[in-house]
Amino acid sequence: FCFLPHPLHPRLPLSHLRHSSAEIRKHFSGTSHGSLPHHRHSHSASGSFCFNIPQSYEAVEPVDLDEFLMSQLRSGDAELMQELGEFPDDDLEVELVERECRTIRPSVPEEGVELDPHVRDCVQSYTQPWLVVSRRTQGYGWIAYSERTDANRLLQRQMFESDVQPDKQEQLSLSLAELCDDTTRTTLTCSDFNLRALQPDRRVENLLRFSSPEELDRFNLEARNSNRYGELFGLYPPIDEEDAVAIRPIPDCPKEHFGQRILVRCQTIKFDIEIEPLFATMALYDLKEKKKISENFHFDINSDQMKGFLRVHTPRTDASTLARSAVFSISYPSPDIYLVIKIEKVLQQGEIGDCAEPYMVLKESDAAKNREKLEKLRNQAEGFCQRLGRYRMPFAFATVNIMSAINSTLERDTSDTDSKGTMEKKGLPRRNSDRFSVMEDNYILSGFKPAVPMCTFIKQEGERLSDEDLFKFLAEIKRSSNQRRVKIIPGYLKLEVSPVPEMVPGCLSPELIPVKPVSEKNPRAVKEVLEFPSSEVYVPHNIYRNLLYVYPLRLNLTNRLTSARNITVKIQFMSGEDPSCAMPVIFGKSSGPEFLQEVYTPVTYHNRSPDFYDEIKIRLPARLTEKHHLLLTFYHISCQQKQNQTGSVESLIGYSWLPMLNNDRLQTGQQCLPIILDKLPVNYSLHSPEKLPAQVPPVKWMENHKGLFNLELQAVSSVQTQDSHLERFFTLCHALEGKTTFPIRVRDEKISENMFEHELKLSIISLSSSGLEPLVLFLHQVLDKLFRLIMQPMVIAGQTANLAQIAFESVVSVVNSLHNSQELAKDHQGRNCLLATYLYFVFRLPDTQHEIHTTGGLMAHPESRYSTLTRATANTVGFMLLQSRIRSTSNPDIPAPQSPEDTEVTNILGKLFHEELALQMVVSTGVCRENVYKYAWFFFELLVKSMSQHVSQLDKKAVPRRNRFSDRFKDDITTIVNVVTAEIGNILVKQQKELEQAEKVNISLAFFLYDLMSLMDRGFVFQLVKNYCNQMAAKSVNMSTLISMRLEFLRVLCSHEHYLNLSLFFSSPASAPASPSPSTSSQTSSSCSFQDHKITAMFDLSQDFKQRHYLTGLLLTELSTALDMEGRVQQKAISATYSLLCAHDLDQRCARPEVKAKIAALYLPLVGIIIDSINYLDFTGTALHKSRKSGGPEEDPDSITPINQSVAMAIAGNPFNTLTGKTTNMLTAETSRNLLMCFLWIIKNADQNLVQRWTVDMPLSQLSRLLELLTICISCFEYRGKQSSDKVSTQALQKSQQAKVRLEEALLGGIGARGQMMKRVGGNDRTLGQRENLRWRKDLTQWRQTNDRQDKSKAELDQEAIISGNLATETNLIVLDLLEMIVQAVPLADCKDNVVGGVLKVLLHSLTCNQSTTFLSHCFSTLRALIVKFGDLLFEEEAEQCADLCQKVLHYCSSCVDGNRSQACATLYLIMRYSYSSASNFSRVKMQVTMSLASLVGKSSDIHEEYLRRSFRTILLYAEEDTEMQSTQLPSQVDELLRNLNSILSDTVKMKEFQKDPEMLMDLMYRIAKGYQTSPDLRLTWLQNMAEKHNSRKCFTESAMCLVHAAALVAEYLSMLEDHKYLPVGSVTFQSISPNVLEESAVSDDILSPDEDGVCSGRYFTENGLVGLLEQAAELFSNGGLYEAVNEVYKVIVPILEAHRDFRRLASTHDKLQRAFENIIQKGHKRMFGTYFRVGFYGSKFGDLDEQEFIYKEPGITHLPEISHRLENFYSQCFGDGVLEMIKDSTPVDRKKLNLNKAYIQITFVEPYFDDYEMKDRLTNFEKNFNLRRFMYTTPFTKSGRPRGELSEQYKRKTILTTMHAFPYIKTRINVIQKEEFDLTPIEVAIEDMQKKTRELAEATHREKPDAVMLQMVLQGSVTATVNQGPLEVAQVFLNEIPADPKLFRHHNKLRLCFKEFILRDSFKRNSLRRTQDENS
Repeated sequence: FCFLPHPLHPRLPLSHLRHSSAEIRKHFSGTSHGSLPHHRHSHSASGSFCFNIPQSYEAVEPVDLDEFLMSQLRSGDAELMQELGEFPDDDLEVELVERECRTIRPSVPEEGVELDPHVRDCVQSYTQPWLVVSRRTQGYGWIAYSERTDANRLLQRQMFESDVQPDKQEQLSLSLAELCDDTTRTTLTCSDFNLRALQPDRRVENLLRFSSPEELDRFNLEARNSNRYGELFGLYPPIDEEDAVAIRPIPDCPKEHFGQRILVRCQTIKFDIEIEPLFATMALYDLKEKKKISENFHFDINSDQMKGFLRVHTPRTDASTLARSAVFSISYPSPDIYLVIKIEKVLQQGEIGDCAEPYMVLKESDAAKNREKLEKLRNQAEGFCQRLGRYRMPFAFATVNIMSAINSTLERDTSDTDSKGTMEKKGLPRRNSDRFSVMEDNYILSGFKPAVPMCTFIKQEGERLSDEDLFKFLAEIKRSSNQRRVKIIPGYLKLEVSPVPEMVPGCLSPELIPVKPVSEKNPRAVKEVLEFPSSEVYVPHNIYRNLLYVYPLRLNLTNRLTSARNITVKIQFMSGEDPSCAMPVIFGKSSGPEFLQEVYTPVTYHNRSPDFYDEIKIRLPARLTEKHHLLLTFYHISCQQKQNQTGSVESLIGYSWLPMLNNDRLQTGQQCLPIILDKLPVNYSLHSPEKLPAQVPPVKWMENHKGLFNLELQAVSSVQTQDSHLERFFTLCHALEGKTTFPIRVRDEKISENMFEHELKLSIISLSSSGLEPLVLFLHQVLDKLFRLIMQPMVIAGQTANLAQIAFESVVSVVNSLHNSQELAKDHQGRNCLLATYLYFVFRLPDTQHEIHTTGGLMAHPESRYSTLTRATANTVGFMLLQSRIRSTSNPDIPAPQSPEDTEVTNILGKLFHEELALQMVVSTGVCRENVYKYAWFFFELLVKSMSQHVSQLDKKAVPRRNRFSDRFKDDITTIVNVVTAEIGNILVKQQKELEQAEKVNISLAFFLYDLMSLMDRGFVFQLVKNYCNQMAAKSVNMSTLISMRLEFLRVLCSHEHYLNLSLFFSSPASAPASPSPSTSSQTSSSCSFQDHKITAMFDLSQDFKQRHYLTGLLLTELSTALDMEGRVQQKAISATYSLLCAHDLDQRCARPEVKAKIAALYLPLVGIIIDSINYLDFTGTALHKSRKSGGPEEDPDSITPINQSVAMAIAGNPFNTLTGKTTNMLTAETSRNLLMCFLWIIKNADQNLVQRWTVDMPLSQLSRLLELLTICISCFEYRGKQSSDKVSTQALQKSQQAKVRLEEALLGGIGARGQMMKRVGGNDRTLGQRENLRWRKDLTQWRQTNDRQDKSKAELDQEAIISGNLATETNLIVLDLLEMIVQAVPLADCKDNVVGGVLKVLLHSLTCNQSTTFLSHCFSTLRALIVKFGDLLFEEEAEQCADLCQKVLHYCSSCVDGNRSQACATLYLIMRYSYSSASNFSRVKMQVTMSLASLVGKSSDIHEEYLRRSFRTILLYAEEDTEMQSTQLPSQVDELLRNLNSILSDTVKMKEFQKDPEMLMDLMYRIAKGYQTSPDLRLTWLQNMAEKHNSRKCFTESAMCLVHAAALVAEYLSMLEDHKYLPVGSVTFQSISPNVLEESAVSDDILSPDEDGVCSGRYFTENGLVGLLEQAAELFSNGGLYEAVNEVYKVIVPILEAHRDFRRLASTHDKLQRAFENIIQKGHKRMFGTYFRVGFYGSKFGDLDEQEFIYKEPGITHLPEISHRLENFYSQCFGDGVLEMIKDSTPVDRKKLNLNKAYIQITFVEPYFDDYEMKDRLTNFEKNFNLRRFMYTTPFTKSGRPRGELSEQYKRKTILTTMHAFPYIKTRINVIQKEEFDLTPIEVAIEDMQKKTRELAEATHREKPDAVMLQMVLQGSVTATVNQGPLEVAQVFLNEIPADPKLFRHHNKLRLCFKEFILRDSFKRNSLRRTQDENS
């Protein structure tokens, strides 16, 4: 329904949008601008394109913000504005941030070399600081989220009764005797308990001492306001953002790439003998990729003595070469990675095998024996070391599989590995927790325990030294563990492999620069080993690195007949041809100098074609020239010293060389070089050896210039691009910037000046075809260059060339290719992480002002302007620009006549980058345009960063905000925003599958406008927002999609740190206007003064409001429209509003109450919207709806869960509550809570007078909805207790921690580029990608899994309970405040009864919920104030509520919390006093209290009677101390009432004892109810209590019977009062349902006069009450399967309904009847009714139960053992073990034989028994099971005393029992009152058996389709003589001869007739059997 806030507003027509947008605009421009009411329209949710877009949905014209601000500044609110962050000033700061450097100094080229432009640019880009644009006041609202948890630590714990464990009273021992005295008590006044002996509770002071109600109110208000919690949202879990749209994650700072890092420390290398120095290198190899994946690490563990052997050859030993530990990095871990350790020794004479022999023969254990041999070997070794110390030879190697080494530790101890925590910092994609198994190729190398693998040494084979051989060997090990065909050298190698700690002191980078932190002590160095990743790594270069690795592979001299056999190669890096030009740039090995000039390869003894495995690492000079080359010299080493030879050990074989540059490009890859024999020719190094021109004299080549030496070069460099496209591009760009002489040489071609422009353009275009890896590595440089080209007007060959467009297109294609690559990471907004990082940290304005002509060299970037964070040079560029309004030279569409002055200006200024960029975006076409808008985020952020830099250079004082940018630029921006909006719209209309794309673009656009707010004229930005909103609405997009798009857009804008100021919150009237004179501020700010409106208008979303508070207006418009949509949209709209208010609430800037009041005033229209949306709130249970229908006994507030299906819905994942019968758009529970939080926050913080005035003016219907809303609030935030685990229980703590983590992640950068590195591993990129985005996936919000109770620690749960308790208290107090305001505002004449009644209803509802003591004390105060002020009204009119009030207050009188009790006592006494004195209505209150107590006692099992008694004592004391009342009857009346109550309690005590024994309990309740025969109200209450108990035990029939009795009671009363034809005539009418009902007629006139005051005044003693009771009974009968009884019940109801002409209920009644009859037809014979047992109790221990017999009614199929078990267990517990015995048979029990100290129970199965005449009436199954009073069981016996015997002596005794009442009754066991027995003789037994057989046969044959099997069974049982003696046997025994005794003739004949009947049946039977068999065959 539609609720209009004011009668004056006409309803506006809805426009159907079927027209073109132009028409629509026309149509809309003429709409009226009144304040619009909210309509709730139901939208068709179908996909049709005719949407009712409500007219109020159109965005209005915004107020011109900057104008308005200027005028405001002149008026008074300036200080408020300043407070929120000096709003008019600028918020963006451009600052330089020094980049962090891992090493103590950055890696830079050597000093004093002039670098070429490309290297210089690279180095600059690796060392310059970041340029970051930051916001000054960012994060006020957001960060507060994460800090709130600390505030919550200080909360007071609220006390809740549900959490308090009352002290257990000592259990009264269970004595049945006391209970079973059935002296039917008629009166209950005999109080068994002296109240006055008890100690009363503390009394509430000043209960009656106040001068006036006003004073009382003031006192209560002060009490309520003390000690309140300030931030409401601090108590509520932050909203569970499925996708935090309003957070733009700050990208990761660019860093050097590392894989997962492990630290390998060599502990020992141990051989059996130590005779010579040994040297080791280790490196990682990836077997799968067949690739070496790290550089070599050289180390040795030689003793000083051994090192001494080599002293001659080591001039010095640098500290860095002594390292024994290395840090390896592995980007792509796999199980095939091996650490290979190679051992070398000094060259000596002999094969490797010979040299290894001593190691294999001499054992360590025999050292003493072999001392001489060892000494000899040592001396020999020393000789070789001195002679050949600089040459090495291969010796042995060892391998370790890294993965298995690590896993061995993981398996041993997985418990405390924290793989998740450490992993996130590493390079792997984050596995979302450890739940899914480790995916293939995704190995975690962190968090493991240090492993200590030991490995054995394998002898090197001279022929198998190459890497290929190594890989073959590794593959073999992998295949088979036994290493065949390898020689093991005894000894071992011990390594320690561990994860890299946070800090490794003394660590050196691969360039040998110390890494921070540098240790003070000088420990042994640790080296970082450079990784050669096995696949591409997509991380841009970040440090200067320029290394070259040389790998000699093999030399082939086999064809040459020289004596050269022991060959080594000397390698040098030369900068010229003179021997002195050898550069010391070769990294040294272990225990020697850091850098060497030359290095020798190890020698393989007597091998003419040796393989090499060495790696030579060279630091390349930054500037390479053509003179740099590698010089290779080949030598033969003579190992054996000839006697007469003293000369050198080397003999020269030849030379070769390799120039470093080839066409200006570094030589890399495999080379095969020829060898020159003699000396080298002059200038050899300028040519490569293959192409050396002919020399004079001619050069001698070995083997005719054939390539003999293979080597490979590999560069690891961040300045050498190693990609032809990039190289070409950079070369040409540098040619453009510097002084260049044409022609330029690029690789093999030369480019002349006139071809230059063409080639440059080509090189720009072909950028996108370069490889992805090189492009990413040099991404920053490429983009910098392209942006420079966009800006740089170039003069080439005298022509001004314009490359802007082509460069722009190239940028677009680079952006596109990065986004499209599967390998690269994106953040949750779809932004490519690399680009985001570039924009945030790296991009700066291309500085082209000084480089306009191709002349003039390049200056360093003049960045002085940012170095201090303020403007340094008054740069007037902006002014000149504004004045001259230059057209850009790059727009081809605009002819720009260049006048001389203009050219001048152009040359001074260049172009402004942001203008150029915007222009390029506008004029782009085709694919380029598509991509610009597809990846709009990039260009938006680019624009913003360049605009920020531009603004930071302006003189802000001189240039007003609106003149910062030219009009043309603003036009371009407008165009761009329009185009992007149109794009979004098109996607939504045409390509639904691209929806995600549209969402991303939409958010990018929002962030763009968000940033523009900080830079441009805000009025202009608002216009853009308006265009966006209206343009979106004009598209024929599905309404809910449209809303959710606009919502996400607005969410971003509203997260602006100055959102409040942008919404002009300070111009809203925060308080109710005091006087009719218009206030000054409002006059200046707007023509309309607020006084003309009524206050009501402030709670409406009016046109004026939307204009002034622009963003808020838009958001609330979305919200009010969204509430009609489906769940997802509603949720989005509500979360948006919610998180906004939450941010205000926790924002330190808004802490002052007056600021909060202003903010709350800004959101007042939200209150209107929420009240209107009350129908959507989902609290389907609650007392609200209940009080409308006349409910039956399940009125118990405790049994109703306030939120029922919504939770189930959330679990079932049904987002639209389709299962509810209500509107489809119900909100889910969570969403409703969020919306209500918003409501409560506004009410809490808004100005109280304002709210009060509003409630005064409110029409009654609106007020009643407001009260309903408050009721919902109470249920909704009810405290669920510590034990609660339901999802709605607060996750405040947990969620805020998650919010904190997520915010930190978002603000400090999400899953960074490193994290993404691994996405492509092993082709799992798809699954990994999904896991990757898990944290943003909409359907898998994180805390779902963590919500399991087990996950939370005790402390967390405890903290949660504290927060949730405080939340419940605070929300309830806010409601209480509002109720007080409403009541106090009630003008005394105006319909106050309605209002007071309504308020009372809400208060009572709050008392049914679980409340804290704090709240209760305030709530009771308010109740007492109500009684004082409106007592007469309450006790006269609101009878129902008076009853409720008494019940609730009494309930709290039994509370175990003292505070609650004393408050409740005071309130109850006040009720009595006021009802006595002012309303003179005490008898009614007496009645209500008595009934309340009865129902309280009957329903709840845990009533604490001792607390109740204490409360009675306290009330008694109030009455005695109340001086004013002493003279009246009141004290004595109170006394009498309390005595009565006390006696009711005594019954309860007994009830409590029988909690475990349901039958006894029901007997007792039955007795109590009987005792109230004279007071119908109480009897009715107890009957209802019984019904409730039965229902909870699933005894539906008994429960129904209780209600039928109750109805009969009501009927008796009604028939006394008035005699209508249609009413039942007392209980007689109900006889048809059950004869037992006549008990209720005992109430005769002489006992009760119905008009006596206060009697029968309950709600049930009305016609409606009667119908209500019966309807419930009918439902219960139907649950119990007694559908026939349903009909009888409705026979009573129908006449009443007919008399009331209530056709709706008649329709539903007949519908129910139809269903009942259908059920009879379908289930008729299948229904299971009760099973009956006779139970006898024997033994004095049972007290009054002794020798009592009962018939127990048990559910349908109960077996004897079940009931036997139940009773046995129960009574064994009562009496203890060994006392109780069960009698197993059914023979009569002989008291004399029983043991006196034991208790006996006999249980027998009984069947209902009917006489023959009864059977005529009882035809159906139901009739044979309803109204049963007689039961029978049979006992077989023989004369001899045994139970069973031969047929001829088998007798049978039948016992028939009659019960006191008929089953079903109001209890499940009934006393047996009569017992008859008769015996059957053997022949009678036979007759009975034969009759039974005949009956079975009859049943089997009468089936429609006889069942052959069934017949067969029956027949076999009939004919063959079976164990149970079949008919044949019977005939032989009894019919063989005619009996002698004439008495038996009758039986004899009867038996013969039986046989005759049987045989007829039998033959008929066989026929039919034959028939069926024929049919079946």
